[in-house]
Amino acid sequence: MEESSQESQDQPSQDEQPKKQTSFWKELPILIVTALVLTIVIRSFIALPFRIPSPSMEQTLHGCTGCVGDRVLVDRITYLFRPPQPGDVVVFHTPERWRPGLSTERSDNKVVSWFQDLGAMVGLAADDPTIYIKRVIAVGGQTVQCCDAENRVLVDGKALNEPYLYFQPGLGDKQLDFAPVKIPDGQMWLMGDNRRNSSDSSFADHGPVPMDNVIGKARLIMFPFGRLRLLPDDNPQVGLVLLAVLPAARRRLRQA
Repeated sequence: MEESSQESQDQPSQDEQPKKQTSFWKELPILIVTALVLTIVIRSFIALPFRIPSPSMEQTLHGCTGCVGDRVLVDRITYLFRPPQPGDVVVFHTPERWRPGLSTERSDNKVVSWFQDLGAMVGLAADDPTIYIKRVIAVGGQTVQCCDAENRVLVDGKALNEPYLYFQPGLGDKQLDFAPVKIPDGQMWLMGDNRRNSSDSSFADHGPVPMDNVIGKARLIMFPFGRLRLLPDDNPQVGLVLLAVLPAARRRLRQA
């Protein structure tokens, strides 16, 4: 009896039996769904990749119709705390008046849309033709026009400093003139760096874009790896203050 009692003590109880490990194939769907949900959340609220679909931002960003252009990382957090500012390179939904005859093929379903965007990134699906990338030139309350005698865009009557400007060979080296436009509050004037090959605010019937249309701020080129770099914030209006201050400073020095 004692031996039998000892054996029963040595054997683990039913509750103490080691639990069987969950099958990998049972965990795999959970892992896939979790990864998909996290990706959608990140894309919707934090950051998303965007493929440059055209040459309108040359030579800051490389792209061309039907080819594999730069991939940029678009920051979706910054504009939760401040509005777009002059010099920012933004990805945005074009207003209806910008796209006669164009329509997006993107699904309203976030999961399906994610797969469509992923396919576009690797060239297996079409880009959304209603999403553009341009540079903020002026914002609400300012007046923009083109051009002065030196072929420069003016904001509030002062010439911009635009070191990023590019004029594609064969398309001319003069910017297209447009009359003064007072930008409404909550909107912005957007132009491509490739100034003669960009469908932007300066086009007839285009005009300003509501800030609510902005998806995010392009932060860095993440592919190809040879072009990996942060995108600089070249505010074209920063030089306006210096240009206004320097002549006055020179006059004071002469008088001293």
